[in-house]
Amino acid sequence: MADDPVEPQPQQRAWSNPRLTFRRLFGLDRSGPPPPQTLSGAPWNVWTIPNAIGFVRLALLVPMLVLGLSSDDGTDALPAILFAVVAWSDYADGIAARVTGQYSRFGALLDPIVDRLLVICGVVICWKFETLPRWGIAILIARELYLLVAGRLALRRGIELKINWWGRWGVWPTMSAIFFAMAGLDTVAHVLFYVGLALSLMAAVVYTRDALSATRAAPSS
Repeated sequence: MADDPVEPQPQQRAWSNPRLTFRRLFGLDRSGPPPPQTLSGAPWNVWTIPNAIGFVRLALLVPMLVLGLSSDDGTDALPAILFAVVAWSDYADGIAARVTGQYSRFGALLDPIVDRLLVICGVVICWKFETLPRWGIAILIARELYLLVAGRLALRRGIELKINWWGRWGVWPTMSAIFFAMAGLDTVAHVLFYVGLALSLMAAVVYTRDALSATRAAPSS
């Protein structure tokens, strides 16, 4: 797909690829502005190594969901392994982007979509076999729908919210809870699920606070 050249924004001109330390390679150090290739208005640049990993992750969701739903009790080994592969390979595409410098707007959008679809597929399996509490799953789904609607409204007002650390830390307990539930380890799954749910709700509160602050600070038209 060909895109027209985009005039770089001021923050794009000032950006330079930071030194690749261990912490930055594995996403522990996220200081500094995002790569200009990932910002709104940048070319899609679909065909990159990180995006190829993202496409493989996306394709693995189908057999994982089919195998999980067709199991006897939702705790078969193969769908649990596929879930873990898709979850952990999230690091792989990030590392590939940092090593190769192949950042892209498409990849910045694809990665969180795959992560959310992974959680949705896992939640569907856990809901069917009630391997995690359905009331908690319902709250988690309501939270995702709220952020989806609120995020759209924020974008229409020209407000782009950044991922906060509550949200970052809430992802892995939630994903780990789904994995352990699919693996049949109920106690570990439940403990991690409650931790992830609490962090996710706190993230939603912070997103709401930031959106309201940005709305008040925005100049009136």
